[in-house]
Amino acid sequence: MATRKKMKRPSFFNFIFLFVIWILLTGSYSMANILLAVVLSIGIPAVVGGFQREGMRVKKHRKAFKYFLIMLSDIVVSNFTVAKQVLGKTSKLKPGFIAIPLDMAEPLPITLLASTISLTPGTVSTELSADRKVLYVHALHIEDEQALINLIKTRYEAPLKEIFQC
Repeated sequence: MATRKKMKRPSFFNFIFLFVIWILLTGSYSMANILLAVVLSIGIPAVVGGFQREGMRVKKHRKAFKYFLIMLSDIVVSNFTVAKQVLGKTSKLKPGFIAIPLDMAEPLPITLLASTISLTPGTVSTELSADRKVLYVHALHIEDEQALINLIKTRYEAPLKEIFQC
């Protein structure tokens, strides 16, 4: 007799995330759209859950939310900083590459770190070493290379290590 896979219920965090994203994308607060958001927030994880392999999970949800807020704040501030830099004398810019040694080896936290860096204007993740020990980043302006490395490690990598307990 064939066994049927049990449909997965979404975690509360995933449900809220999908619900909010749907409402923000559609911009509609009608009862029909809210109902559709609920159905999709339950249905999407149920359908795609079977395709996912077990991996790392967020261990500290409050810290993850705080990380998200810090990242959003940094994106806004960096937009103004980069605008000021490119509208000013571009000859004063010191672009370059830096190598950030990583203290974590799991794919998900490294991906989130690289994505955070790329989402923040003025920096972009360019490559991960084959051994996953170094992340290469291009920055629009580097005053002090070590200070930038320390900032990325303390502001982004350390919280991700704590969030995922890795």
